[in-house]
Amino acid sequence: LKKREKKQVEVKEEVDVWEILKAAKPCDYEKIAFEYGITDLRGMLKRLKKMKKVEPKKSDAFLRKLDSAYSVDKGKKIQLSVEVADPNAPIKWLKNGQEIKPSAKYVFESVGNKRDTHDNKCNLSDDAAYECVAGEEKSFTEVFVKPPVTITKLLDDVHTVVGERVEFEVEVSEEGANVKWMKDGVELTRDMAGSKYRFKKDGKRHILIINEATKEDIGMYHVFTNGGESKAELEVEDKELQVLQSIADLTVKSTEQAVFKCEVSDEKVTGKWFKDGVEVRPSDRVKMTHVGRTHKLTIDDVKPSDAGDYTFVPDGYALSLSAKLNFLGEGTIRVAPTTNPPKIHLDTSGASSKNVITVVAGNKLRLDVEISGEPAPTVCWMRGDKVRTGPEGRVRVETRKTLSSFVIEGAMKEDEGAYSLTVTNPAGEDKAELFVKIVDVPNPPENVKCTSVGEDCATVTWDPPAFDGGVPIKGYLMERKKVGSSRWTKLNFDVYESTTYEAKKMIEGVLYEMRVYAVNGIGVSQPSANSKPFMPIAPTSEPIRLTVEDVTDTTCTLKWRPPEKVGAGGINGYILEYCKAGSEEWVQANQDLVERTQYKVKDLPVGEKMLFRVVAINIAGRSPPATLPQAVTIREIMEHPKIRLPRHLRTKLLVVVGEKVNLVIPFQGKPRPVATWFKDGAPLEDRSVGTRTSEVDTILFIRSAERSHSGTYTLSVQIENMLDSADIRIQVIDKPGPPTDVQITEVWGLNVSLEWKLPKDDGNCEIIGYTIEKSDMKTREWFTTYEHNRRPSCTVSDLVIGNEYSFRVFSENICGLSDEAGVSRNTAVISKTGLAYNPLPFKEKDVSSSPKFTAPLVDRSVVAGYATAISCAVRGHPKPKIIWMKNSMVIGEDPKYLMQNKQGVLTLNIRKPCLFDSGRYSCRAVNDLGQDEVDCLNTHTDLADTCLTSPQTHTQTPQIRVSLASPTRD
Repeated sequence: LKKREKKQVEVKEEVDVWEILKAAKPCDYEKIAFEYGITDLRGMLKRLKKMKKVEPKKSDAFLRKLDSAYSVDKGKKIQLSVEVADPNAPIKWLKNGQEIKPSAKYVFESVGNKRDTHDNKCNLSDDAAYECVAGEEKSFTEVFVKPPVTITKLLDDVHTVVGERVEFEVEVSEEGANVKWMKDGVELTRDMAGSKYRFKKDGKRHILIINEATKEDIGMYHVFTNGGESKAELEVEDKELQVLQSIADLTVKSTEQAVFKCEVSDEKVTGKWFKDGVEVRPSDRVKMTHVGRTHKLTIDDVKPSDAGDYTFVPDGYALSLSAKLNFLGEGTIRVAPTTNPPKIHLDTSGASSKNVITVVAGNKLRLDVEISGEPAPTVCWMRGDKVRTGPEGRVRVETRKTLSSFVIEGAMKEDEGAYSLTVTNPAGEDKAELFVKIVDVPNPPENVKCTSVGEDCATVTWDPPAFDGGVPIKGYLMERKKVGSSRWTKLNFDVYESTTYEAKKMIEGVLYEMRVYAVNGIGVSQPSANSKPFMPIAPTSEPIRLTVEDVTDTTCTLKWRPPEKVGAGGINGYILEYCKAGSEEWVQANQDLVERTQYKVKDLPVGEKMLFRVVAINIAGRSPPATLPQAVTIREIMEHPKIRLPRHLRTKLLVVVGEKVNLVIPFQGKPRPVATWFKDGAPLEDRSVGTRTSEVDTILFIRSAERSHSGTYTLSVQIENMLDSADIRIQVIDKPGPPTDVQITEVWGLNVSLEWKLPKDDGNCEIIGYTIEKSDMKTREWFTTYEHNRRPSCTVSDLVIGNEYSFRVFSENICGLSDEAGVSRNTAVISKTGLAYNPLPFKEKDVSSSPKFTAPLVDRSVVAGYATAISCAVRGHPKPKIIWMKNSMVIGEDPKYLMQNKQGVLTLNIRKPCLFDSGRYSCRAVNDLGQDEVDCLNTHTDLADTCLTSPQTHTQTPQIRVSLASPTRD
């Protein structure tokens, strides 16, 4: 068996599904929703409609705002992040308008200009609108929490035959959710070439349909959602036809009816009848019927030519059922004496002296017995002491001169027993004994139960049926199903003779039920009662890497790794066992299961050599043991002390003022070493520096570092006269001070030379450069000229003639720029000799003008009762006075009129005009430089006046022509 490689889990990058949806076409919405697990398509479309595309405005408070929307799965982490312009500006986080406070659920972080908030495990209540408020500005976003779509009803395995319809059904937690179907790792779609698959959705139910199964469909089928998966196996076998009742030989007399009857397991199977190899054709006397699983050939008015071999051949199967029809003639007429003793002509050639007649329960028994005798004998049928007579009823006797028929309609079990036939006449008596045996399908098997389980198998046993139906049991048929499912899967098509069966190809961790059918020569029994649910689970593999971690005079500490193969049963815990070397008596070290992969075995004998082993325990039992390859001597070993100094502490450790220092330094040695700390060669007595020491390591911590904490710290571990030590150099650094004595040493052309001295405080580390800024004395704004300048001097070029400049310098170390700058003592004026600028006197332009209409009034025709407006446009300086007139009369403060002037556009609104408002309207603009005037004709029409009468000489439909004017259009 090859070891299966572990699948590499692909780490998917978090994407914003709402940004993808906004950029996608509407025809791709459903595909994107399925890919990212969105089930509520209607809600998704509503949210997309609300998300308006707004051009982002430049913000003074935020360098980077929140994205418009975030999408996250339920139970995953939410992280919202912004960048503010002022690193010292306070901010607030709001959820649906309510302020969020720091708590175990919400964690706030602040690093430089960046502000973050985290929710490590979100739930559906976190689906809300969030805001970040900085000063007067806000940044808004929406968080959408996607609930996982889980599978509530798993797939069932299917065992079928070629040509049958197959349905895989699964039920999910969300109605209308999308699922993905796969077969052997290949996705199934409707677009596959020659696709035989159909997909059906019914609310939460999803069904995969294969109309006619073939051998190519065998495999493992998977269904996936964004919150779970399920799998089931399809097994397809060739069709096998079972004969439930074969046809029997018949002996029929002339003019009687012959009926051949058989029953097969498949109702859909058709077939043909043959006589002596020639197909039988239907006629008035010969009829062939097919009802359900039963096929009949009926021959009326039998003739001698009908005798022969009859065969039924099912279509599509290499199977045939044969029987013989014997014709019984009237016989020859013999001259007999006047009296002849009675005689029963009954075949008794069997091995037993009794004639046994077998009848299937529910069928009709007709026993025709030929008798002879002169005079005609008297016939008497009896069962025990009870005489059976009469031509009517379910059990009856039909008697003719030479033939007596015993008939039982719908044979039942109580009809079984010994029967006798007695014929008498004056010449004598004859008697025959018969035994009627009623056979039936067996009772169901009993006591079906699971005796043991494995990783993907289970052993099931049962008891034979209490009644075998009167026919020996041929074997059994088994079915299984998953608990909660209604579909049973056949496990075998050929009968299975034993009462113990090992079911395979099961899914570990799934509950199953089994039931069994009994089969005899008559047919199949009813199903047995379901077994108790059982779950295939296997013990884990053995734990790995069992090693000794520590040994003392009475204890041994062991550690190991979990088993490579765990399975659905999980691990309940571990059991440690030990025994002396050379002995086979293992002693359990722990009474309760150990959940950790480490355990200390105590109270061991000193100096003895001991073997140890560990087993994993789950619901299926003990795993194989993992045993130490060699015995362990229980005696503590002296071990030299040794410090395991981490790599990053082997060089100088730089710490910024105010930061925390937490150094964990492991060491080893037996017995436990004594650890001592020193600073600069003296014992560490500073109370602001704390130390803690355990058996395996020591910790040096400083809650807030200061410059005084700089120095060399020495750790010493000692066992008796054995010693080991290690030095740790800590340097606490800070931002530097500003440069001193900044001055302008020379000015020439467009260039300035600057010099300065080193800062008095270098921040306890090397100065790595300087940043130089310049400022125009007019604007007082600072601009960076150089960054990371190494030398304490520089030359600033490309200055502007006529400006006066001041300069400042920041010093820089690995902590950053100094908080303050060194400003130059003097300023630099950039001038050029002989250049004088004589500006011309400013002359203001005269923009005065007389009024001038740029858009005239337009004649209007409006309907009475509908508000209207007339407009024109005018220009002029100074602003002209506007006068509106009607028929040369000035319109005053009449409330019916509303006069508006918006930047030279003049509008006169007439509220609900009537016929009296018709006339010539004019507008006059007047200022100190002149005037201008425009006018228009405004007519009003009543609705009643618009009806047009037809000429008397013609017949036309009356029409109304109405002129409607919108009050908002010219």
